[in-house]
Amino acid sequence: MSTERPFSLRGVALAAFLPTMLFSIGEGAMIPLIPLVADSLGASLAFAGFIAAMVMVGELAGDIPSGAVVSRFGERNSMIGASLLAIMAVLVCIIAPNPLVLAAGIFLIGLATAVFALARHAFMTSYVPVAYRARALSTLGGVFRAGWFVGPFIAAGVIQLTGSTTAVFWVFIVCCLAAAVVLLLLPDPSSTFASAAPGAPAGTAVRTAGEDEAAAETTGLFATIWRYRGVLLRLGTGAGLVGAMRATRTVMLPLWAVSIGINEPDTALIIGIAGGIDFALFYASGQIMDRFGRMWTAIPSMIGLGIGMLALSFTHDLPDNVQWFIAVAMFLSLANGIGSGLLMTLGADLAPPTGPAPFLGAWRFTADFGSAAAPLAVAGMTAVLSLSVASGVMGVVGLLGAGVLWRYIPRYAPRHPRVPLRDT
Repeated sequence: MSTERPFSLRGVALAAFLPTMLFSIGEGAMIPLIPLVADSLGASLAFAGFIAAMVMVGELAGDIPSGAVVSRFGERNSMIGASLLAIMAVLVCIIAPNPLVLAAGIFLIGLATAVFALARHAFMTSYVPVAYRARALSTLGGVFRAGWFVGPFIAAGVIQLTGSTTAVFWVFIVCCLAAAVVLLLLPDPSSTFASAAPGAPAGTAVRTAGEDEAAAETTGLFATIWRYRGVLLRLGTGAGLVGAMRATRTVMLPLWAVSIGINEPDTALIIGIAGGIDFALFYASGQIMDRFGRMWTAIPSMIGLGIGMLALSFTHDLPDNVQWFIAVAMFLSLANGIGSGLLMTLGADLAPPTGPAPFLGAWRFTADFGSAAAPLAVAGMTAVLSLSVASGVMGVVGLLGAGVLWRYIPRYAPRHPRVPLRDT
């Protein structure tokens, strides 16, 4: 008679969702204010954008070793280690005497985020039964967005109480400490909810398989990119452009706020409200993709992001530029929210049924490459031309991305209905 415990979403919530929520709240509080802190240290608008881009660059660099780290130390230990690395990186940011040191600290935060992201994915893959996996991973994405919704409001309150933008960095430290404590105190679900594979002895944990996949993800990353170069060059380019537009939105809004003179608490409040719109649409996006196919969220999302960036580029010098900024920020969140879960879903559609981790690693690296390149391009265009030109160019990129997705989603990820969905 098996002694295995049945799977429980409550167990997932405590062991994976709660640490993720805490880590994301810290990120959501701090990252939107990075350009403002850089500005206070004397950075130019372009260099402030470069510093903000270091989060995405750090994540891209961290994608390469993160699989080996998770394989060697395990999912829970890796998340704890990533939390501690993030704490050290934030301390570097707090004591930063100049923009260069701040950029180094932000880069380390990106590294920590990459390890945490891969660890929580392998963590869920390790013990969540296949029947629950899609719901669990979709909810995990929603939890991340919820953290980015709550974080800016906490940041606004901290700034109002302390009068210091840098004080918000301590919110990230507290959240990382709380996440590490939760992971240390709770029993490891990979053993509590261990389930045997078919034909394996009872009690055999699937965690080993998860670790092996994580190792394969890193070991064969560039070989896998070459093996799947056809789909990655075509639909993967679309994924990279999606990542580019999402990262542009994350960096552009704080930079625009600095450029038109919005103060720190108001910036945090505006971005927080926008994050609420983004978060509220997560479930609707999944429902649309399941019922009608991936195209019905991919194309509207990219067209919306492109139009939003184009519209923003014409508002900088208008008398009511603050009102326009608020309106466009909300519109961009609407466009981004309707595409929630798109990249994760497309990756799952495309991945081979056996040993999907290497392909998913290559897919994530492709998307993250776009996420890292776009903010650097924004910083460069701002330095050479202007922030308005950068916004306009990225708007065109978004519309081109919609065209790429329209061309290649039907080719590589057509909708294959399984069980008809009920109308209710």
